[in-house]
Amino acid sequence: SGLKMNHIYFTAVISGAGLAAALAKGDGSERIYIVEPTGDFENDPNVTDKKFPGNLTRSYRSQAPLKIVGEATEWLRQTPEDLRRWQEKLADNKGEIIN
Repeated sequence: SGLKMNHIYFTAVISGAGLAAALAKGDGSERIYIVEPTGDFENDPNVTDKKFPGNLTRSYRSQAPLKIVGEATEWLRQTPEDLRRWQEKLADNKGEIIN
């Protein structure tokens, strides 16, 4: 799609980062980078305060660059069946992205 995002998104939860990496476009292997924000950041409004108050997913976004300080190499990866279910769920989701 031609959607241009105004933010870069990151999470403090490695399983969430792994899922996002697995669902990302492209055919390469998943990569999870350990990052530090270089500027202001806020809770990701696309996933926070929806069903439960607060930021249980520890998901954030920033308009400032993120500094890569390392790479995670071990995390619990999704099964092919779990990935298929997530892909179907996302394909059916017609919700608005808060950009």
